[in-house]
Amino acid sequence: QVQLVESGGGLVQAGGSLRLSCAASGRTFRSYAMGWFRQAPGKEREFVAAMSWSGGSTGYGDFVKGRFTISRDNAKNAAHLQMNSLKPEDTAVYYCAAKEYATSWYRRSGDYDYWGQGTQVTVSS
Repeated sequence: QVQLVESGGGLVQAGGSLRLSCAASGRTFRSYAMGWFRQAPGKEREFVAAMSWSGGSTGYGDFVKGRFTISRDNAKNAAHLQMNSLKPEDTAVYYCAAKEYATSWYRRSGDYDYWGQGTQVTVSS
């Protein structure tokens, strides 16, 4: 069992930056692929970014276009999402997720075994 807690969300102006963090506790964090998803009101959950357990491979949603960077620190059981050049359409609840026994990174939400409670990101125009 893994527990995930996100932090770092908030209100930011368009063009600004935020760094989301995901703190993991429980079983061996380093064996899990990590992912970030978001969900805006009235929309389906959307893939943002993911990273393999080793950090050696990553994937991003098409809308990211170089603005976001996923990272992880296995020694600290943490994952991060650095978000730059934020736009109002990035407004959503952001969730981190973990997949155990992972061999790569994954973009489908159904592939993940554990989820955090989410953190709100609001980008004003």
